[in-house]
This record gives sequence, C-alpha cells and structure tokens, in this order.
Amino acid sequence: MTELNFPAPLQAALASKGYDSLTSVQTAVLAPEAQGRDVLVSAQTGSGKTVAFGLAMGADLLEGDRLPEGELPLALAIAPTRELALQVARELEWLYAGTGAQIATCVGGMDYRNERRALQRGAQIVVGTPGRLRDHIDRGSLDLSALRAAVLDEADEMLDLGFREDLEYILGAAPTERRTLMFSATVPSAIEKLARDFQQDALRISAQGEARQHGDIAYRAYSVTARDREPAIFNLLRTHEAQTAIVFCKTRANVNHLLARMSNRGFKVVALSGELSQQERTHALQALRDGRARVCIATDVAARGIDLPGLELVIHADLPTNPETLLHRSGRTGRAGSKGVSALIVPSSDYKRAQRLLQNAKVVAEWVKAPSADDVRARDDERMMDHPGLTEEVGDDAPLAAQLLEKFGAEQVAAAFLKLWREGRPAAEELMETQAPPAPMAPREPREFGPSVWFTLSVGHSGRAEARWLLPKICDAGGITRDGIGAIRVKQDLSYVQIAASQADRFGDFIEITPEVTMRRMQGEPDLDAQAPRPRFDRDDRPARKPAPRKNAPDSEGHKARVKSARGGWLPDDAPLADPRTEGPRPPLKAWKKKSSAGEGAGKPAWAAKGKPRADRPGTAKPHRKGPKRPG
Repeated sequence: MTELNFPAPLQAALASKGYDSLTSVQTAVLAPEAQGRDVLVSAQTGSGKTVAFGLAMGADLLEGDRLPEGELPLALAIAPTRELALQVARELEWLYAGTGAQIATCVGGMDYRNERRALQRGAQIVVGTPGRLRDHIDRGSLDLSALRAAVLDEADEMLDLGFREDLEYILGAAPTERRTLMFSATVPSAIEKLARDFQQDALRISAQGEARQHGDIAYRAYSVTARDREPAIFNLLRTHEAQTAIVFCKTRANVNHLLARMSNRGFKVVALSGELSQQERTHALQALRDGRARVCIATDVAARGIDLPGLELVIHADLPTNPETLLHRSGRTGRAGSKGVSALIVPSSDYKRAQRLLQNAKVVAEWVKAPSADDVRARDDERMMDHPGLTEEVGDDAPLAAQLLEKFGAEQVAAAFLKLWREGRPAAEELMETQAPPAPMAPREPREFGPSVWFTLSVGHSGRAEARWLLPKICDAGGITRDGIGAIRVKQDLSYVQIAASQADRFGDFIEITPEVTMRRMQGEPDLDAQAPRPRFDRDDRPARKPAPRKNAPDSEGHKARVKSARGGWLPDDAPLADPRTEGPRPPLKAWKKKSSAGEGAGKPAWAAKGKPRADRPGTAKPHRKGPKRPG
C-alpha cells in the first residue's frame, strides 16, 4: 500500500486493521487520474466504498498528518438511511483516528440538541441523512461555507427515497469549488443527471469485478410446494446454523407473520420493518451484533443501509421483483473475501419466474430440494460429534464427571447429553416431496429462410401489435401462405416482417393491410437491435376511400326529418331547409296567441289564464282516465 498516494496516518490505520491490500474500488479512487477530481463511482455492495471515499478525500482534508482545527466542517458524507450513516461514521472514526478528527453525526431519530452541541464544538467531518442535514442548515447550526469535500453514498437509493430536493438544497449551501464524490451501486440515467448537476468534469469509475456479480456467493434455488414454503425456511436455517442470517419478505405483513411463527418455534429472531421506531431498530440490530439474535426478518426498504457482520446466509422468502433487487439482497453476504449463500425459496408455480430472474441477473443457481427433517437431524448429529466439549480436556470438572459415570453409567450420561443437545434447537419440519423444476428453455435456433425482402409495418407495441395478430393479416393482404413469411419482429412503434423474395412483388412498394396498418418495402435489412424512429406514412400513399355519410349531416334525409319535426311541422313539405352554417339563423318558432294587453292575464299565454285547466296547455298529455273506486 505504500506505493499508493494517500496520507501516512491513513496507511497506519489500515495496517492496524489488518489490511494487506486494497480493494479494486479503493485502488481506483487513489489512481493519479482521480487525484483532486470529482468522481462518479459504481461498485457493488460490500466492495469497501466507505473506506474508498475516506481515503480519497484524505489529501483534501489533511494538512500534514493532522486535520486543521476550526469551527466549520471540512467534509460532509450524506447517506440515505440512519443505519448506513452511523456505519459510515464508525468507519471514518477508526480510519481518521490518528489525525485528530472530530466526527459528528446528524441523523433522524436522534437527539437534535446533542447533534447541535457536537457541531458547535467544531467537527471537521459531518455524516448525516438528507432530511436532518437540511434541518440543521435551516436552523443555522450547520455551516457548509468552508466545505472541501462532499460525498454522496448510495446515491441511487437516495433518489429512490425521494431525497433529490434535499440534496440540491444541501449542496447548494456548499462552495462550488468543493470536491464531490458520488458512490452508487448502479448508474441509471437519473444518477447521470445528478452527476451533471452537482459535479464538474467528473471521472467515471467502474470498479473491477463489478460485472462478476458476487463471485463469493453461492446461489441456490430450493423447489418446494406452496404449503411448505415456510417449513422449508425453518429447515434451511436449521441446516446452516449460520452465525447471522437474514430473511427477506415482500411486505410488512409477511415479516410480522414469519416473525410470529419463528418465535413460536424457538428461533432467536428479530424483525426490521417500516413500522418500528428508531430505538426499536437500534435494539434489533444490536441484538444481532452481540449474538442475542441470529436471524433477521426484513423488507427491502427496512434493510437498506444495514451492515451485519458475519452474515453467512440470505434467504429470499418472497422472490425479488427484479434482478437488481436480487443482487442487492445477496450482496449483503460474501463480503471481504468470506463465503456466503443466497437461497431462493421457489414454489412450483414460480419456477419459470425464478429462472427468468436468475437469467436476467446473469447468475447461475443450483436447483436443489429443500432440506428434509432427516437432513436436519443428520446435520445436528454431525455437529454434536464435532462439539469441542467432547475432545477438550476435562479439567476441573473431572471429579463431577467421574461421579456422574459412577452413579448413572456411561450409556445413561451419553443419552442425557444427546437429549439436552436436541432440546435446545427448534424441531425439524416434515416436507412433502416435490418434482424437480423443468430445465430453462434454450433459445430457438433461427430457421433457414432463403432469399427475402424486409417490409416495415406502421404499428408496434404501442399499438398493441403482436406477431400472431399480424401474421394472418399479412397473408390475406398479399394472398400468400404463412410459409412465405419469415421473421416478424415487433418493436415499440413499428414492426418488421420478412417476406420470401419470390412473393415480395405481391405487396409492391406500399400496401394497406388494414385501414389502420400500412406496409412499406425496405431497402436492405433492418437493424433489429436499434430503436428506430416511428416512420411517417404520407396520406397520399393511402388508397382513396369515400367516407360514410354522417347521420347528422345537413344534407341527409334523417337530418331534414328531425329539423322538420323540431319546427313543429309548420313549414310546407316542399320548403327548402336552411343550412345554419351557410344561410344564417333559422326562422323563429311560431308564437302562441296571447290575450289582449288590457285586463287580467295580459301578457300571458291563453292557457295561463286563471281557471284554465292543465289539460288545455299545448304539448301536455291528457290526464289519465280515473279508474273505478276501490271498494269501501
């Protein structure tokens, strides 16, 4: 490590921690081309990113072998979750222990007054979550005017959690000449845009081995019946007896359900979900770290940012929704050169979905049956025979051991030991036999089609087009059979079809196969891997069609009849009907005869005169005839 350019106090800290060499991401950020520049680093979870940015900003912060004393922070590290922020602070504490660094944390759920006092004492490095950091800036307790380096850790997760506005506010309060380091497991377009907004001439770094997808993790898929999904998880935990294991569920309800069942069976288990307070989360994580609990059940969101030392087993109780989630879950094990297992519990109805998930993630999993009750008991017997208490010297307990043998005999003492050994563990679960999952389908080899001509169709996925829907329409339009059609490739806004050269002239250069879909001959072959723009078809190319007459058109017979009826039939039958669009307003309707302006009822219609029955009103239906009276 001495040939790399980073300060001596940090080298001493790494040596005291037992670092013989640096990881690929740590080496990349210390390369000469990265010195003093903004960097955008993509590296998988567990690749040593925290130590990497701690080393990278060392030259920007240290003056000699010490950090300068002052009231304002020099470095800021932003993390998406409380647990990750506290973990980053712990890593930086031992890394900068020999530099006199004061590190303050600003995270939600902690006492605000303690954080404010830590900032006032003059912390050179501040680590926090976006919401709490913005709160301190608003209240005036955090001044970033002297900031030299800013780090965005797990930037993709911060965007997923909706922190972009807070990040803009925080970085807007820092000097523009600062150095900005962004670390992210993935670099989608949103991260690239964030880098363009907040970085200047950033160096893009992809850590070596990023595409290897966790080579120290063994992926296994366990085929089970639907009713044996949870018992298979119990047997899997019993078989491995991992120091720490994590079980991922899709929803909070699934976490609570599995927690209750495992607690009843005697597992040392804790849960992490969104409904827990910060104090409950801290207690759960501490129980895992000190060994009081060995299994953690969590949702994807609740488990973000947590780091569990000695995590040997990851179980996917519910299948991940996408390959990125699968890799992110699995990346919590197999760290720092240690081995880990990522186990997928796959009911028979999800075989194909699991196979597609693994293929898209570019990982190979071993398909095996879930451990049976006999497998669990056999594994327990192996551990019992390997128990160190059976091979170590008896020591001070020799008199008591001799007394037990003399009183009960060797066979009875051994049977008691065996009983006590088995009583301290959850019982094994009986599982039903399952069939082996079908092998994933191999991609079909393209058939030989011979000389052909390609055509473009004006519809694609956006128009809900499918090959099986297009095939008969193309056959009908050209009068050919399906043997004359080769490949049909449906893209987003258009489709391509391959027609045998001997029958391509049947379609000409342009043809309309339906009133909505047209087909045009191409010159050469299409680039099926590229996203071509949607073609524009000229209206002149379409065959002329006479539009169907509208029922409400002014020159239609139905329209004339309705107008005549609406006018009360007062116009002669042979009178021409005026078109209001061309001949001005239609004549007024005939007014009702009114009474003289003098006397009572003047100005009112005749039917409105006092005492006039309602039946005499024009347009009013005659009253119903009264029926016979009901018998008294």
